[in-house]
This record gives sequence, structure tokens and C-alpha cells, in this order.
Amino acid sequence: MHTGTVSVALAPSPGFCINMHHYHPPASRTRLDRPTVVANTITIPVGLKVFVNVAWDTNVPPPPHGSEDAIQHAMHAHDALADANPEDWFVPVLVSEPREDRDKAGKPSAVFDCVYNASLKSRTLRDPEFKTFLIELAFQRIEAQTALVLSREIGTPNIPAKGTLLRRTVLIPAALYPDGHPLRPSTSAAVSLTEKPHQKQRGGNLIQEIDPNVSQPVPPTGADRPKGIFKGPPATNETGAPLTTPSFSWLKTGDTLCVRISVPNLTHADIPRATLDLEHRRLVLRAPPRYALDLDLDLPDAQIAVRAGLDDPSARQALALKRARDFDVDRARAEWRVAEGVLAVLA
Repeated sequence: MHTGTVSVALAPSPGFCINMHHYHPPASRTRLDRPTVVANTITIPVGLKVFVNVAWDTNVPPPPHGSEDAIQHAMHAHDALADANPEDWFVPVLVSEPREDRDKAGKPSAVFDCVYNASLKSRTLRDPEFKTFLIELAFQRIEAQTALVLSREIGTPNIPAKGTLLRRTVLIPAALYPDGHPLRPSTSAAVSLTEKPHQKQRGGNLIQEIDPNVSQPVPPTGADRPKGIFKGPPATNETGAPLTTPSFSWLKTGDTLCVRISVPNLTHADIPRATLDLEHRRLVLRAPPRYALDLDLDLPDAQIAVRAGLDDPSARQALALKRARDFDVDRARAEWRVAEGVLAVLA
């Protein structure tokens, strides 16, 4: 079971550079009607020029194996984050924090590095549509990670990269690496990391960057968290022993997300004590004396599987589910499908 993370040193090589502007969002997205402070690093006001360096590194997780049909489906999806399904072909990408620079005219600008696995370079050079797909994916990841709104009217400066691509150390969920990959360890210990603040967003970065010089705020607890529809007991049985973490999968049918939690040993006698707490970005199941699952999709990727104690398949499902839409708490319902040994949460 690979529920932890691996620490990886990256030395990305330049691919190509694009630029655009952070622009004022339409009325329906008024959360960005003022300059946006990004990750406690720099302020990016509306109208500032933004450079994106697309770069390569062999240590970034490669995409999973997929048919050409699956790749084409991913390339032509309207929104690679909002339209995600757990079995879709996907591309991991590291998005750096922004840094300050100046454009050719000497005006202030911001720079992001978006680093993909080096195996994608050859197709990018020969397939313009695939290159466009990676650019759009980079934009969506930056927007999901920072809440910026980037213009799709882009420029292509004749430089391989804006500024110097920085070496960095990152924490990467071990489950993102395929079996047999040299960076996928045979075992993974739980890693204790500082949590990021609670926030609602379309998705997040697949890889969390380590920055020992930046203090992270403590996530909200108690009254500061969104109110759930149920409250659960501690995740132990009467003897104090920990409950089993069930595996799960999910799928999207129409507009409905269906999370299927495997509970084959759940009995009718357990139901009166079983509780389910569903928030917009969190699912908590307590079914003593057998099962407990705390799936918090607002945690950084590197922490979700570790904190929940997920197995490999469930860890991959959790990372894909994080990039789907929020749970619809108002319309949510749960079904215990006895014959299947499954608790289905429909939200």
C-alpha cells in the first residue's frame, strides 16, 4: 500500500514560454474584483502581464497509459478539471509559486513554471493540438491553485523560458507513479505535513512544493468549517482499537457524483450507530465497530491519502475526485446496497 509521499528533487529543462494578462473577471466571478494576493508571495493586480514557462523533468509523474481515444477525449474536454472522471486519462503537472520579473519593456510581470514529465516533449513538438492542450491545462492549474483569471489571448515570446527555471524539492503522492517506477517506493510511511487553509476551488495542484521558509496558516476547525448534515463519533470501537478504512471509488452520472464505499462486513445491527457527515469538500463515515473514512478534499494532495489511510486505488480515486465539483449537500442522499456490500453517497 502506497499511502505516503516521496521527496523528489527537480531540475527542469526549458520547453517554451507564453504570456498573457491577468484580467478582470466577468460579473459572475466577482471574487476577483480586486488585486489578488497569491500564496503570501506576491500581489498580482488586474492587468499585470503573466509569463508561463512550460518545462520538462523526468521526475514529474508521467501520465497513465491510455489509448489514443482516451488522450483525444482529454484533449477536447471543455474543462479538464471540472469535467474530470476517475478513469479519465490525465496529465500530472507541477505549478510553482509565482515570482516577480520584468517584461521586455521593463514593466513588472509575474512568472509561473509549469513542469510536465519529459516524455510529453516529443508529442508536443509534433502535435500542435497537444501543445495547446498542455497550455490550457497549465492555465487551469494556475487558476485553480491561485484563484487568478488568465486571459486566453496569449503571446509567444521567442525565448525558451522567462528567467531561470528554479531547482526545487517537491512532495509527490507515491500513488501517482506507476508500478515499477524508480521513484515509487515499495512501502510508504505516513508523512506529517502542515495543512493548507480551507478554501473552495475547482481543483488544485497535483504536487505540493516544500518551502521551509513560508509558514502555513492553520486550517479552520469547529465553527469555521462548513456545517455538515450529520456528526460522527470518534474513529475507534468500544475497545479503543482503530476502525478499518474502507476502499472507495466514484463516478459521475449526468450531474450526479456517486461515491461507492466498500463496506462488505456492515450489518443491520451496525446501522443505528452509523453516521455520515457530508460537507461541500469532505465526507466522513463512522460505522463502528467496523469502518471509518474521513475524506477531506481540501487537504493538499500529499496529505489526503496519508490522513485517510487510503490504499493505492482509493488514493488515485481521491485525487481525481478532488478535481471534480463540490458535493451537492442539499440534494445528497445515501444508499446502503446490501447485496453489493456498498454504501453509495449520491451528491
